[in-house]
This record gives sequence, C-alpha cells and structure tokens, in this order.
Amino acid sequence: MRYEKVYLEAVVNLLPEEIVTTDEIEERLAPVYQRLRLPLGRLELMTGIRERRLWPRGIQPGQISIRTVRKALEQSGVDPAKVGALIHGSVCRDYLEPATACGVHEGAGLSKECQIFDVSNACLGILTGMIQAANMIELGQIEAAIVVGTEDSRSLLETTIEQMLNDSTLTRQSIKPLFASLTIGSASAAFVLVNREISRTGMRLLGGEVLANTAFCHLCRSDASVKTGDAMKTDSETLLVEGVKTAQELFPKFLKTVGWCRQDISRFFCHQVGKAHQKLLYDTLEIDFGKDFSTLDFLGNTGSAALPSAFSIGLERGICQKGDRIALLGIGSGINSLMLGVEI
Repeated sequence: MRYEKVYLEAVVNLLPEEIVTTDEIEERLAPVYQRLRLPLGRLELMTGIRERRLWPRGIQPGQISIRTVRKALEQSGVDPAKVGALIHGSVCRDYLEPATACGVHEGAGLSKECQIFDVSNACLGILTGMIQAANMIELGQIEAAIVVGTEDSRSLLETTIEQMLNDSTLTRQSIKPLFASLTIGSASAAFVLVNREISRTGMRLLGGEVLANTAFCHLCRSDASVKTGDAMKTDSETLLVEGVKTAQELFPKFLKTVGWCRQDISRFFCHQVGKAHQKLLYDTLEIDFGKDFSTLDFLGNTGSAALPSAFSIGLERGICQKGDRIALLGIGSGINSLMLGVEI
C-alpha cells in the first residue's frame, strides 16, 4: 500500500479519570496469591504496568467515541460536512447491531452522505480502519474521514478478578492465561484523515504493509459479552514469540514499501502490551529502543486504542518534529501485523 494523497489532520486521545493501580488489583487477589504462593508485585514486574484507567460504570463505548470525534473535528478544523466516512474500530461496541458507528454518527452530527460502519480486527481495529479510510481518499471517493474507537476494560477486569477469586481449582499453571486480562485498560482515540488538497498539517500517511499469520488465531480468544465467566484466555508467552516473528517477517517489506531504512525512522509507536514484548520486538527487528515512546506503565494495554493513543500523546508532548519519519508498528491477536509510515 502506497498513498500519495492521504494526510493526517488530527490524532487525538481521550482518557478516563478513574485510575486503578496494579497494587490495588493484587490486594484484591491476595487470597489467590496466598493460596498459590505467588509473590506480590508479580504483575507489575512481568508487565511494567503500574496502573490503568476505567470509564464510569454503565457508559457505552459509543458515548465516549462521540466525545472523541468532536475533539478530533475541533482539533482538525475540518468541516463536518466534508467527512465522507466514519469508521468505528474498537473491540468494544454498543451492540451487535446496529453498528456502533451509527450512534456515533448521530451524536457527532455528521452528514447523511457520510459512509458509516464498524471494523473489527482485535487490537488492530483502528489501524485497519485507517487503511479503509485512506483507500477511499486515495481513490477520490471522499475528501475526509474519521476513524475512532473506544475500549472499555472495566467488565473484563472485574469479571476476571471474580473468576480468579471464586475458582478454587486454579493452579499456578492454569491461572497463567488469565493474567493478560488484568493488564487491560480503557482509552479512546481517533484519526482524521484528509485529501492533501485540504490538509493544513502536511502530516502525510505514506503507506504500509500487512501480514496474516492465522495459524495462531487460537492464542488469544475473548467473549466480548463477558457473560460466560470465562471472558478471555491468552497464551501470552506463545503469542509474544509468534507475534514478534510475524512482525520480523513483515518489517523488511514495510521498509521497502515506504522507501526507508531502519536508520531513517525518527520514532516508533508500537502496540502497548508489556515490557517483555517491547524489548523482544526491538531486539528482533534490530531497531533503536531509544526511539520508542511508551504509555504502557500508566495506561496498560488499551486494545485498538493503545497505539493510536500513544501516538497522540507523543505528539501532544512534542517528541515529534517537522520532517520526522514515524513508524506505527501494530501486532494483534489473530495473529495479524500492520505497519504504517507517517511523515510529519
């Protein structure tokens, strides 16, 4: 994929106010830790996650996404009437039908001519939505698009804690697939993409590459309804290894497509999973860890919003300068990898 006409006019995030620390979670799980003789501090030591955030109880993802879209429109200055597509890309959604994008479209006051739909691709949903939007802009079908997603981790986190407390059959081995659910946080993020003719930022989406490795689609499975008492199980160790192998295969193709070498890249923004994942990824791809920007320690893994939120926060903090080349390195369960190049 290579784009000539697609620019990023806004990259925004919206974060919850409520903070839940890893220490608080382990305090709630103290009976389990004591029975299995697990050391306190294990979760933060393994993941590097100090805290994560939660949206207010009972709020729907679409309600937050409406606020995020409004923030994105305000930051971009794009006339809502020019938005030809609205794509909702998070794992979390309001209902199975209609598309969550429908309620967001209504709440954000976009035009009736705007195409609206949801994209589901685990932690790559928002980035996948970016490709769909970029294709439409490149083809001249629309002038502008908004891709948004809101992840709400409260139900999964609380269900997992209750499951761990109530299941007396858990062992040190069988408890492992549940730990990934304790790393999940909440966040919302959005991109505004436009045709170069109306761009004011000059932030260009150069293109990217994708790679599917679906032989490992069983490594992380989640029931979005979280009503079964068995909401998500993750083989974190195997997923880590195979996900990085997938990225290793894709990275040279990505570099060739965008016309870069490793040394050309100014900043890397990766999917935020855990510190072991980040270290293995950078070591395997032979890239400079000093160019990474992480939100993992204070946001946790916020699913499809993780990489976009990190990118947005990095831009807010001024770590990217005009002329920088930015690599967005996404890896999601499935296993899928999606890498995009942006020129500031």
